[in-house]
Amino acid sequence: MQISPIDLGILVLYLAGITLFGAYFRRGQNSLRDYFLGGRTAPWWAIACSIVATETSTLTIISTPGIAYGGNLGFLQIVLGYLVARVILCAVLIPQYFQGEFYTAYQLLEKRFGTRMRSAAAVVFLVTRALAEGVRISAIGKVVSVAFGTGERISILIIAVLTLFYTFEGGMRAVIWTDVIQFALYITGSVAAFLLLLHKIPGGWMEVTRVAAAAGGKLTIFDFAFSLTKSYTFWAGILGGTFLTMASHGTDQTLVQRLFAARNEKDSKTALLASGVIVFVQFSLFLVLGVMLFVFAQQGALQNPGNDPDRLYPQFVVRHMPVGLTGLVLASIFAIAMSNASGSLNSLASSSIIDLGKRRTDQGALALGRSRIMTIVWGVILALLGLIHWGPVLVAGLTITSITYGAMLGVFLLGTWNRRANETGALVGFGVGLASMLCVAKLTPLAWTWYVLVGTIITYFVGGLASIAADGGQGPRQIRHQVRRQFLRNNSTDQRRNLSPFLLKQSRHSASN
Repeated sequence: MQISPIDLGILVLYLAGITLFGAYFRRGQNSLRDYFLGGRTAPWWAIACSIVATETSTLTIISTPGIAYGGNLGFLQIVLGYLVARVILCAVLIPQYFQGEFYTAYQLLEKRFGTRMRSAAAVVFLVTRALAEGVRISAIGKVVSVAFGTGERISILIIAVLTLFYTFEGGMRAVIWTDVIQFALYITGSVAAFLLLLHKIPGGWMEVTRVAAAAGGKLTIFDFAFSLTKSYTFWAGILGGTFLTMASHGTDQTLVQRLFAARNEKDSKTALLASGVIVFVQFSLFLVLGVMLFVFAQQGALQNPGNDPDRLYPQFVVRHMPVGLTGLVLASIFAIAMSNASGSLNSLASSSIIDLGKRRTDQGALALGRSRIMTIVWGVILALLGLIHWGPVLVAGLTITSITYGAMLGVFLLGTWNRRANETGALVGFGVGLASMLCVAKLTPLAWTWYVLVGTIITYFVGGLASIAADGGQGPRQIRHQVRRQFLRNNSTDQRRNLSPFLLKQSRHSASN
């Protein structure tokens, strides 16, 4: 064991405390609305912190410094795209999500296209999120193996079991409020690491800038070269980052579910925009930490056994931080792993129950029981996927999601912007988009930052052309009426009551065109 008993005690205290805190929120749960949406009682600032904690993962904390260690601050160009996307989502998709009470993002596709499109999108989400979360969970194993000098499997099992327990008990309310605590903890730990590195480097920040410049401009942010094979350029960042975040925050149930949990549309938009500011600040911090680790390593004070950049930051935390602070930072890394896993468990369970289960949205104990059972099932699956060795975790995680996100975003935009689009066309476009991006990932040198943009374009235009070919002479008004009738027939009385004003408005709009 490489850490001190005091640090170990801090870590154990955190794990026990956050688990019990999350389980506390079991009280007052009477419906799926409580379990999957937290009763829509969370304030916007808590949802903003939860969004950031969800899109930030253990692989972000340990891999982002490694990117800057081996390169520069160019990753921030992608983060700029994250900000642009949030503004677009506030104008395009969020208003649609609040025209009725939805539990999952894919119910919007059902309303527009029908049940087959909803089910197809839900299946792709479930597979993508499970694989991506498996990568995230595996990242915590690297931290523990550095901290304790042991294998990775026991750490993965501990995290999976504890997170499963409080997510099973507390639902979305537990997820959001534990996210708030975990966000505060990992930001505090990262700032502490920054200040300690600044103190340990002789000459402080002036020495950091000198060594960074001599090493080829490691503090450089912008690269305006246009290249389809280079990941971190201005154009790949703005375009690729924008489409990546439009997909992740607009169509991925894990993040959209937090937007649904807001009290109203205004709070949802405020939370999303505020999270963008926080994300930019925190990525700047993580990348600067990587440059500082590079400078620190030049003094011979930091080793990188196995030449694995993902182990650099954990090595510094364990070997160079004072007793007590090491435990705090390790707890913060565990915190973000648990935050990701809890959010994914709840969203995977909600999509499984709502999108692939019975079409009635039951509100009693039976529905809650089914939801908790599904949470357990996904907990076991994620733990098993976390045992796989995925390679450099940040790139692996982003690549997995980028392959499917384009098709997902393309079909959502098709339903929003193309009035002639129908379910058959959407399914064809969705399938072609997925197949195309699998081929692109395997057969071309295209950088992963372009995947979502390319997949979106293919899905949108193929879906549009297929819709024209498949409409059988029916106009968009007749198609929309058919889909609405199917949606109303397949959903509960409560959902029909919630959606009827919007559908009446849409019907009147259709009649006027």
